[in-house]
Amino acid sequence: MQEKLVSESSISISHLMLPQDTNPAGHIHGGVILKHIDTTGGVVAMRHVRGNAVTVSIDRVDFLRPVYIGELVHFRASLNLVGRTSMEIGVRVEGENLFTGQIRHTATAYLTYVALDQSGKPCPVPPLALETDEERRRNREALARREMRCEMKHLEGPAS
Repeated sequence: MQEKLVSESSISISHLMLPQDTNPAGHIHGGVILKHIDTTGGVVAMRHVRGNAVTVSIDRVDFLRPVYIGELVHFRASLNLVGRTSMEIGVRVEGENLFTGQIRHTATAYLTYVALDQSGKPCPVPPLALETDEERRRNREALARREMRCEMKHLEGPAS
């Protein structure tokens, strides 16, 4: 299988946040943001494998700042790490005030997806070619998260 560049699957999707997206505090629901994070990450995974991929886990989501009605929210996602059948994708969320032009980093998330073949079984994914220092740094950090996930599974023992 031929290596693929991070840039071949990276994506940016933007959504305008409307009143139906808010919680009682007047901020955008975390669940609305999570849905868009998962969708954006899933698109990156599918672009990399050019096939089906499903969410296995959301390792971490950090909500850093609230998102408000009327903001344009940008979801920027790219691959950090690929394994045999799995991929870690990082998603950066930024809120843009359309009146002032101010852009704020509002959330960050790390998700793991698994590629599926036509019968719904996990299948191999193309290796990842890292070109930039930033991509190599993100890859190293993803490897550390993967080791931590494996260690946690080992400590938890077999699923009941």
